[in-house]
Amino acid sequence: MESGKLMQALVGLALVWVLSVGNYGVEAQAQPQVPCFFILGDSLLDNGNNNRIAASLAKANYRPYGIDFPAGPTGRFSNGKTAVDVIAQLLGFNDYIPPYATTTGNALLKGVNFASAAAGIREETGRQLGGRITFTRQVQNYQSTVSQLANILGGGTAAADHLSKCIFVVGMGSNDYLNNYYMPQFYTSGRQYSPEQWADILIRIYVQQLRIMYNNGARKVALLGLGQIGCSPSELARNSSDGSTCVQNINDACQIFNNKLKSAVTDLNKNLANAKFTYINTYNIFQDLLTKPSSFGLKVINRGCCGVGRNNGQITCLPLQNPCPNRKEYLFWDAFHPTEAVNTIFGRRSYMAESSADAYPVDIRRLASL
Repeated sequence: MESGKLMQALVGLALVWVLSVGNYGVEAQAQPQVPCFFILGDSLLDNGNNNRIAASLAKANYRPYGIDFPAGPTGRFSNGKTAVDVIAQLLGFNDYIPPYATTTGNALLKGVNFASAAAGIREETGRQLGGRITFTRQVQNYQSTVSQLANILGGGTAAADHLSKCIFVVGMGSNDYLNNYYMPQFYTSGRQYSPEQWADILIRIYVQQLRIMYNNGARKVALLGLGQIGCSPSELARNSSDGSTCVQNINDACQIFNNKLKSAVTDLNKNLANAKFTYINTYNIFQDLLTKPSSFGLKVINRGCCGVGRNNGQITCLPLQNPCPNRKEYLFWDAFHPTEAVNTIFGRRSYMAESSADAYPVDIRRLASL
């Protein structure tokens, strides 16, 4: 009899344990903090939209790209995750946000990634690399997606309500400097405009497109500022006297753009009802990595993990090239793009600011709760 009671007790404890594990599993796979996540940008955020553009030279769908990514080469310009992959995880999504090029139907409800390598705010930016989806076209693709969501959800009002709860991340402008303003062999913009004038031109177009997004339901929008482009292996190889000193005039131009973008956030929030725009200070995060790399486990900050020429900065990684083995110790993966280790830092600090300078007025975690 006693043994029977003991068995009942053990069975009861086992049942409690199973239920506890089940509840834990439910909590671990809880709904994300927002119903959807939309991404617009360039190669820093692209996850495969350029793969199907036959005329594009800006592709990363071959090894060693994706060498540390579970799915292998996908079109991500990194050895692994991008910053928005990290943000998606922190927002609670079980899967990465898929590329627009391969996403249809109800899958659109969760959001898509419109980003395209070589894309710029200006239409001509990146043209020497062939096909790409410019910022204007990405916004048009977003508008098309909104129409599809209206059909899925039963009307424009329902779609607008859905979109008002979503997070949008936009990261544009790097190519307007790398593959336009500071590429005199292909473009005249650097001779036509001062850095101040160029930034004004870019911000004017940028804000026009952001307003179109707002008019199509976007409310919670995080804008990624430019990093320190003058410290990329590409610019160090081309314009640095010693291959390690950052090109200050390029960084200064990036900061002119960033300051205007931050001001645009203030204006948008002031002038658009229920708008919740925020600015992520990529430049500041980059500064921390450059000035105290060892604090982040970094040892090499002026050279790509793979690539060609001085600083591995003359070209992106070659197909089947063997990259450096100690990738977690590198700031840059190739001539332009960060490693997964650095993308993880950018993603985390964009989501949850570690410094008051990281985000203005709020980080993405706070933005999601507004």
